[in-house]
Amino acid sequence: MELKPLGEKVVIKKIEIEEKTASGIVLPSSAKEETNIAEIIAIGKDVEEDEKTKGQISVGDKVLFSKYAGTEVELEKEKYIVIKYQDLLAVIK
Repeated sequence: MELKPLGEKVVIKKIEIEEKTASGIVLPSSAKEETNIAEIIAIGKDVEEDEKTKGQISVGDKVLFSKYAGTEVELEKEKYIVIKYQDLLAVIK
């Protein structure tokens, strides 16, 4: 199965960042705050074709997104977020 976003939507997948304390202890996932960094999985047609947004993002880019934006979806035991292009804040290089 594949998620293909419509219009100005983008499909992203959160990136789990391993958190360590100052002394080097790795925190379990239950103690971590959720991250708002994700990888772009798919881009809607309107985002790819619009002159203002064309070329700004591509599949595989790491992005920062608005914390409470989008709709979470689970597909084949993987969690994704379908989000509006406008809720993407920055590309991480």
